[in-house]
Amino acid sequence: MTGPGEEAPVTSDFVRSYVITGGRRLPSADDLALHTLVTLAPDRELPLGAGPEVRAIWELCGGGYLSVAEVAGHLALPVGVARLLLTDLFEQGHLLRRSEPTRAQLADRETLEKVLHGLETLIV
Repeated sequence: MTGPGEEAPVTSDFVRSYVITGGRRLPSADDLALHTLVTLAPDRELPLGAGPEVRAIWELCGGGYLSVAEVAGHLALPVGVARLLLTDLFEQGHLLRRSEPTRAQLADRETLEKVLHGLETLIV
């Protein structure tokens, strides 16, 4: 912890994040929310000169939709750094994104009882 007027120590994580982002400002949470789902766009090729983090994102997202939080977790990157890399790939047309699915509506008791009764008739 630093006191007033003292500089925070530079850690290897900070340096790594700075190198990965090229010192660019990180996007806001509004640009790409943690629960936003991303995947590779069809028929895309890995950008020339892609760094190891972009290559890792390419491999992860090639298997289907993942949330921004999952991508950051798998890569052990700060969420802001992952957001920046994902935003770059999206703007270059390499990624598709969609918002999280809408929450399921609670079913009323009568509907649940009908389903239960239907299941009971199948079992007996």
